[in-house]
Amino acid sequence: MSVAETLISKVIDANDISAFDRFGIVADHFQTQVERSAYEFTRKHAEENGGQAPSYATLVANVPDFTYIPAVSDSYEYLARTLKETYGKRQIAELFSGKAIPDMFDAIGKTASVDEFFTGLTNRLAEIKLKMRTSVRMSGANIAESGEKFLAEYEARAAGQSHRIWRSKFPSINEALGGGYYSSNMYVFYARSGRGKSILTMEEAIEFAFQGAVVLVWALEMGWFEWMARSFSSISARSGLASATIDGVDYAAGFDNRALQSAKLPDDYEAAFRKFIAELNAIIPGKIILRATDDEGFAERNLAALKSDIIETGADVVVVDPFYYLDYETNTSKTAGGDAAATSKKLRIMTGSLGVLKLAITQADEDESEKSDDGIRELKPPKRAEVKKTKQLLEDGAALIGLDTLAHEGRGVIEIGKGRSGGEDTRVEIVYLPNWGIVREPDTADVAAKFAGKY
Repeated sequence: MSVAETLISKVIDANDISAFDRFGIVADHFQTQVERSAYEFTRKHAEENGGQAPSYATLVANVPDFTYIPAVSDSYEYLARTLKETYGKRQIAELFSGKAIPDMFDAIGKTASVDEFFTGLTNRLAEIKLKMRTSVRMSGANIAESGEKFLAEYEARAAGQSHRIWRSKFPSINEALGGGYYSSNMYVFYARSGRGKSILTMEEAIEFAFQGAVVLVWALEMGWFEWMARSFSSISARSGLASATIDGVDYAAGFDNRALQSAKLPDDYEAAFRKFIAELNAIIPGKIILRATDDEGFAERNLAALKSDIIETGADVVVVDPFYYLDYETNTSKTAGGDAAATSKKLRIMTGSLGVLKLAITQADEDESEKSDDGIRELKPPKRAEVKKTKQLLEDGAALIGLDTLAHEGRGVIEIGKGRSGGEDTRVEIVYLPNWGIVREPDTADVAAKFAGKY
């Protein structure tokens, strides 16, 4: 009998699948294959049967080596804490008995410094600690009796210790949204195909990481090498590690994204890039954890898997790019688009229950009339009615943020189509040169160049 078998037995007896999520229990916490198989079968059964747990007979029939324990009286809190402490001890033992620490130590003075050794060791231990986090559902509160509780939360927010506001890279967006993006809310980004939705949300993700956030990115359309190349171009542009002259205007820029993707950086830039990569961990205060479409083993792309990733990584911010590549929830309404609508609703509920900020990307309908008779296209961000994949996202998003760009002209427009806290119809012009990592609001020099007809 193990604590894992005791916990799973309690869950199926109580028909309480949500206990796994309330206490942040994921597959990695279980030590044996039998325990993991029992956990995974129990979750799969619930997903396929309207949230109902299997009976003990069904579970044992499908996982014969599982030991069912009836009438468990231990609390969920005790069982979850014991399971996670056992997991933590196991992970720490593996870390200190394996090759990772000796290899890191041997690298001191060769490819790493003592500071980098301590940073690496601290990060490994922090990852173990994150997976041991326990999330407990709170009961409702009588607001007439909760004044002190409100004041405590008010003071925590004022001190930046709770319910974070993550500031946008674009100052005008911060102003329009009342200071920035609020945690526990979902923001929806949309544009027509090929206009820079992924790039815009990547820029925001990087900005949040520079504010210390742990950012989880589900890149369901872009491969890991492309995503990283684009992000490295953007991150290096913040320090002006390269330069670019575009239409006669000199820019402090990042490494050429196309050269990174084709592995054809000039020799002098390649040396600088290798130095940049070696220092990257010290450059970014937070973390960006990427799961890309071509990652090996990234097969489950449903909300349960996303929730598990959020809990495991301790994410503050989550990017889902794009929403419509998620594995949708079952369409119990039997209406057209009901599966996407159900997924959007559950995604919104998950966002609030986990207290994270979520950026979800979707697509806008194509507009055949956007080009004039002479083939010239003006900047025209899509309107809220043009959200293509699911209209439910309109209701679930705290703000609906549209984008249009003219990449060959190096400019674009961000427009807020809906803002629950204001900002609707705000229009923000941006410099859009993503190949060099430059996506930002124009500064004085940009404006002067524009009026001089230089771009």
